[in-house]
Amino acid sequence: MIDEADRLHLEIALEEARLAAQDGEVPIGAVLVLDGQILSKARNSMERLQDATAHAEILAISEASRARDSWRLDGATLYVSLEPCPMCAGAILNARIARVVFAAHDHRLGACGTHWNIPGENPIHRPVEVVGGMMQEEGAGLLKAFFKELRDGTRASSRKRRMPTA
Repeated sequence: MIDEADRLHLEIALEEARLAAQDGEVPIGAVLVLDGQILSKARNSMERLQDATAHAEILAISEASRARDSWRLDGATLYVSLEPCPMCAGAILNARIARVVFAAHDHRLGACGTHWNIPGENPIHRPVEVVGGMMQEEGAGLLKAFFKELRDGTRASSRKRRMPTA
C-alpha cells in the first residue's frame, strides 16, 4: 500500500522522468524530500552533460547538498522512478539518506534489493529503508516506450557522436 505523500512524490519523480525522455535522455527522475519539503528534483542528464555520473539520483543529491550546505542528508527520502543502480546506491549511503522509494524494479542494474542489495548489506551499517515497486507499471512503462521508440527509429535522440580530433 502506498501512502498519499509517497504517491505525490513518486508522481513528481515520474514527471522528471518524462522530461528526461523529452530531452532524449533515459527517462529516470528523482526527488529528494526532507520533513515533507522538496529539497531537490532532477532527471537523467548523461547525454546533455556527457557525464556518466549524471544520473537523476546523483544530481538530486548534489543539488540538495548544495541547498543545505551539507553533504549529510540525514532523515531524507529519495523518490526515484527506477530502482537505483550500484553507483547511486553508494551515494545514497554516503549522503546518509534514510529512505528510498522507487516506482519500478530494475532487473538489470537494480541495487536496492532486486539484483543487489547495497543499502541492506552495506559495510558501514547505515540503515536505509527501501520501498520498491510502488508504481511498477508507470515507471517501467516509461522506459519500455522510450527504448521501443529508439529501436523503431521514431525517437530523435540527443546523443551526439563525438569524433576524435587529430
